[in-house]
Amino acid sequence: MHEFLMDIIFELSEAQQALIMFGSMVLMIMLAVPIPIAVAIGTAIGYFMMDLNLVQVALSMYTGVEPFPLVTVPLFVFAGSLMEQGGMAKRIVNMAQSMVGNYTGSLGLVAVLGCAFFAALSGSGPATTAAIGAVMIPSMIKQNYDPAMGGAIAAAGGALGSLIPPSNLMIIYGIVSEQSIPRLFLAGFLPGFIATAALMFTVYLIAKKRNYVGSGIEFSWAEVRRTVNDGKWAILAPFIILGGIYSGAFTPTEAASVAVFYALLIGGVVYRELTIKRILVCLKVTAMISGAVLIIVGPAKAFGELMSLLSVPDLIGDALSDVTQSPFLLLMIIAVILIITGMFLESIAQIILLTPLLLPIVVALGIDPIVFGIVMVISCEVGFLTPPVGANLFVAARITNLGIDKISVAVLPFLLAYIAVLVFVSLFPDVVTWLPNLVYGKYGG
Repeated sequence: MHEFLMDIIFELSEAQQALIMFGSMVLMIMLAVPIPIAVAIGTAIGYFMMDLNLVQVALSMYTGVEPFPLVTVPLFVFAGSLMEQGGMAKRIVNMAQSMVGNYTGSLGLVAVLGCAFFAALSGSGPATTAAIGAVMIPSMIKQNYDPAMGGAIAAAGGALGSLIPPSNLMIIYGIVSEQSIPRLFLAGFLPGFIATAALMFTVYLIAKKRNYVGSGIEFSWAEVRRTVNDGKWAILAPFIILGGIYSGAFTPTEAASVAVFYALLIGGVVYRELTIKRILVCLKVTAMISGAVLIIVGPAKAFGELMSLLSVPDLIGDALSDVTQSPFLLLMIIAVILIITGMFLESIAQIILLTPLLLPIVVALGIDPIVFGIVMVISCEVGFLTPPVGANLFVAARITNLGIDKISVAVLPFLLAYIAVLVFVSLFPDVVTWLPNLVYGKYGG
């Protein structure tokens, strides 16, 4: 029976074997099997069909978590959590509020601007949503904002945490694609600024239509000076972290360590809000988030290697090349694929699983891997905002005590804003590469 089964398997083409392998993984996910285990099962089935030694699965999983830059992820998560608990998030919101003033939808604008500021500290979309949302959502509700809309604004703004550097998604993409992380960080600045502007414009239009009035606090240069002075240590953090990376003073991994030390120093000594109890909370959050990241890396690495061995990137490339030879259309097709898969897969899992399959295809068509990385990150940001997996939606739902279905509807206009940014970046890739090329040259970094 075993020999008969093996004869049938060996008669399958590489494409059929890859389809069975991928289909078994999808089936496991649909049966609510945890994603890392589902990926491992799909990989084991692939090894069995190819009659390969299953010991190689364990070896690939080990080498998947071996790269030293992966240490950057838990360090940035820990630093972001410390900055939230240590009072930086609160001071960032105060600065943003003093800068926006008393305009239509001003609290919503403050929420987005606060998310943009905190994104330069945290590196994480859900962490940014939690930090700014905890402060701004109750304030918006007090100003008669619909609670679902308040949650949607915080969730959409929080997604900037993955686009504005430092970014955990960019770090993971850089490791998987073997691209320069400092170049990726620089590449995210202009798209991050454009996305922030698009979200603020969307907030203003919604506020105008729904008559969400200003915060009641008139603009005052004296108040701006006061809040900036109070939050100067929070403002200084991204300059130290990113400035150190771009100046060559330290690597991204070392920068994450500096961020942790800085957050402990400012939160514990300067602001004196960081207690032992709060540090323990930060460690718990870091363990939960980092564990969810690292547990998927190993199985996904083995899965990607086997897909490459089955020539899946070539098969996908041939199929897409029959559809279009336009770099823009190819990026749009891939973005649609990423947005759909983002409804069911966590963003880091998406990047680890799909980058090895899709990157060779876009490179063959002359698309810069850095541009593709930013397109992937923006597409994953949409995934943060789409059920049933959207992490930011769950965070906002927890803060508002609403069902995720209500926030999912309210967030739709912001999805359109992100998609507009995605189209713009794909049409004008120089927006992505201009700053990295200016700082490092075309091939430096």
